Amino acid sequence: MNTTFEKVDAVNGLITMQIEKADYAENVEKELKNFRKKANMPGFRPGQVPMGLIKKRFGTEVKAEAVDKLIREKLYGYIRDEKLNILGEPLPNEEKTPKTDFELQDDFTFVFDVALAPEFDAKLTGKDKVDFYTIEVSDEMVQQQVESYAGRNGQYTKVEKYEPKDMVKGLLAELDAEGNPKDGGVQVEGAVMLPDYMKNDEEKAKFTDCKVNDVLVFNPSRAYNDSETELASLLRLKKEEVGEMKGDFSFQVEEITRYQPAPVDQNLFDHIFGEGKVNSEEEFRSRIRQAMGEQFQKDSEFKFMLDLRKHLLERIGKLEFPETMLKRIMRLNNPDKEENFVEENFERSLEELTWQLAKEQLTEQFEIKLTQEDVLEAAKSVTKMQFAQYGMMEVPEELLNQYAQEMLKKKDQTEGLVTRAIEQKIAAKAKETVKLNEKTVSLDEFNKMFK
Repeated sequence: MNTTFEKVDAVNGLITMQIEKADYAENVEKELKNFRKKANMPGFRPGQVPMGLIKKRFGTEVKAEAVDKLIREKLYGYIRDEKLNILGEPLPNEEKTPKTDFELQDDFTFVFDVALAPEFDAKLTGKDKVDFYTIEVSDEMVQQQVESYAGRNGQYTKVEKYEPKDMVKGLLAELDAEGNPKDGGVQVEGAVMLPDYMKNDEEKAKFTDCKVNDVLVFNPSRAYNDSETELASLLRLKKEEVGEMKGDFSFQVEEITRYQPAPVDQNLFDHIFGEGKVNSEEEFRSRIRQAMGEQFQKDSEFKFMLDLRKHLLERIGKLEFPETMLKRIMRLNNPDKEENFVEENFERSLEELTWQLAKEQLTEQFEIKLTQEDVLEAAKSVTKMQFAQYGMMEVPEELLNQYAQEMLKKKDQTEGLVTRAIEQKIAAKAKETVKLNEKTVSLDEFNKMFK
């Protein structure tokens, strides 16, 4: 067997494989013997079918499969041994490959097109300058987080006098034109409302300073701007039944409920950070500041990678790619997409490909090795952030592991975590290598950079 490589131009190449009978004959013979052992043909006992008949019946098919298997093994072995930096998969060159007839031929020639990665240097040095933003954690932000935790862990209490955002509950009764309870009119016991969310300010104002046992008169239709959905929900009717409900209703206040934030005390400290981990409000605020700083650090690292990518892509400039070959590969990899998919997405895919190739160089430059433990830690980091969104700052290690392991069972999530873990390692090494243009900014200033 003879395999050769020809470089057509800087980014295109041809691999030619010349296969002789001796390269695959032994495997064909072995496979035919296996067929003979299993063959069950009329007139012959199992395993006693003449080899000549087996070859006549299955020989061409077995030969084709043996040659195909040999190509797959040797083609990628050749690419690996010759250290050819190719993009995508080799594709058959039908124009240069001679016509193949497995029944009549014993020797074959196959030619493959290969897309070669362009040569460029993405390695980083101290001459590279990249911005790095540190987000300042202000006292106001800490206070907002304290209030958020207190708000999430509060409870409803009954009060005597209404204030905005309170919830009222009582008897709702339809009135006639004279303002008396309407015979056969709608009555709703235990009707619940949040007057502060009414859309009409005049109707909303009727609840100002009301007390338990007060009787108010208001117009639900005006209060909710004739919204059939909201009226149907309040009056416990079907939507098609509320069209005529344009008049006034009385409302006897039976209960006023107010949501009270949790006090900033030991119970709240224990709930957020775990029992006994924080023992004073000063320490509570300090831990919140630290946690916010750690989260913002991740945001800073993310922005750093975006800026590093932008810096490198600008430094590398526009590369020459084997566009015809890459478009063929894109079409083959997206058979369900429309005709214009490749053209519409090609330039963007070249940018992503350039960045991917640059990351490969950086991975080699920094001698980055990824372990299963690295991917697990990335999964745990994502899990920890998800818990933090719900106010759980201290998550038991066992629970983190459990959720992370579940995440790793999903292939698409695992691929994303591998990318995340590699980029985190690249970022850490890059920060040690390039000249950092460090800037401290507010959260608002930082967020505006993404708009």
